[in-house]
Amino acid sequence: MGQPYLLMLTAAQVLFVPLVLQLLFKTTKSLNYFTIIAMLSVFIVQFVSTGWLQSVLASIYLLFTLYVGGKGLERFLARGFTNWAELSIDVGLMYLVAGGLWFFAWITGMDTGFSPMITWLTAIHFHYSAFLLPISLGFFGRIHNSRWYALVVPIILAGPMLVAIGLTFWPLLEVISVVLYVIAIYGLIILSFQTRFPSRVQAILIRLSYSTLGFTILFSFLYAANMFGYWVVTIDFMLLFHGLFNSILFGLVGILGWMLEPPETKQDSWKFPVSQVRGKLKGTGKPYPGLVDDLGAFVDVKDLPKTIVHFYEQTHQYRLFASVKWALWFLPIALVYKIISRQVQQLNLPLSSRSTEMTFTLNSVDPTLDTRLLPRAWIRSVKEKTVFTAIYSQHETEGRTYMNIALPLPFSTMIGILQLDAADGKLILSSQGKGDPGIYLAGGKTLFKLPLSEHFLIKETGDGSLAAHHKMQIFGLPFLHIDYSIFKKKLTGS
Repeated sequence: MGQPYLLMLTAAQVLFVPLVLQLLFKTTKSLNYFTIIAMLSVFIVQFVSTGWLQSVLASIYLLFTLYVGGKGLERFLARGFTNWAELSIDVGLMYLVAGGLWFFAWITGMDTGFSPMITWLTAIHFHYSAFLLPISLGFFGRIHNSRWYALVVPIILAGPMLVAIGLTFWPLLEVISVVLYVIAIYGLIILSFQTRFPSRVQAILIRLSYSTLGFTILFSFLYAANMFGYWVVTIDFMLLFHGLFNSILFGLVGILGWMLEPPETKQDSWKFPVSQVRGKLKGTGKPYPGLVDDLGAFVDVKDLPKTIVHFYEQTHQYRLFASVKWALWFLPIALVYKIISRQVQQLNLPLSSRSTEMTFTLNSVDPTLDTRLLPRAWIRSVKEKTVFTAIYSQHETEGRTYMNIALPLPFSTMIGILQLDAADGKLILSSQGKGDPGIYLAGGKTLFKLPLSEHFLIKETGDGSLAAHHKMQIFGLPFLHIDYSIFKKKLTGS
């Protein structure tokens, strides 16, 4: 316990962690008290030699990291996949739990299958690379937003776990992850020099902090090359230069930089109405003619063919045929989900791509149960088996009207907020956009944004007929494409 290099972990625990938490949770008294107790435990454990007392003190710190990780999970569940900046902070808070576990293992001498030095290195890895860096990256994302930032963040967030897995099971993965890490870190450095910071001093400190990572990460790359028998750098060298530089120039300088001008979150709370229907929809009222009463409330109908407008306002006068195409990579998941969807009768899509007619009913829903404006249930079926139960409504935010669609699920509801636009005589409905648009999961009082997006394009193909293309993505990867053919019913109703 007397080696000077051990102070690098202690510095993170008693200085960097509490400072970061103060920036994030300024008024949380319970967290402040817990932090003080945990820091005292880490400090005292440096001077005691009794085994059981060391275990108790390490346990207090472990409980503290679990509490912090819980705060990160709470933040995540209250918001979901909304933006990379806040997600990065959430993940950093949750990663600290791993740091607490490895610290506990090191203090207690637990047999992890590794030497005490490797156990300690893993603990420090999860305090710096997995806690400090993601949170600093999140702060940076509050003042910078670009396509490149969205590429850098997931690589950095996955890096600590990939390195740990590679170190434990597959050394080649460690090398691959370090290579990706190097690319992401240098991308972050470039972005930091392209970004205007609130103050010049903060710009200097944050750029220095990130540039330090660009320098020290090269030592990690060289150290990882040791697995091939090329002993370029030693563990002692890594401790002296890599660790010391990261502790002072990355950790301390970076935190001081953010303390000068703490960036505020740009994430607003959602205020749109959410359907309170949960589980299977029970009972509907009188028939409704269309999905909406007036499409002009959503978009300028002068830019659209009359057939599109008529379909949305007089939906019951049309027939619907669908061809479902699952992405090949997603098909195994779809096969498993099909077992569930048959039971819940929601999102119960066919596995075949053959064009099939979807019959439907369109009826009112009791607004006192749903709590939204004029809700109506569009229940679609294939061969008398329910495929979709979607409850349509609408809401207005800042002068714009959005389509507010609820799909009841067991104990929850999936919410789709769609933005409507007209372009080149086509109607576009999308869950992507600033503000309300998105796909959410509502349960209890929690509204969680899912990593899903959908895009509809509806166009006129002939007299009285329409074609609609529906695409869905998860984490930006396409997994479902549905082609709809929509025909007006004949006068006989056939």
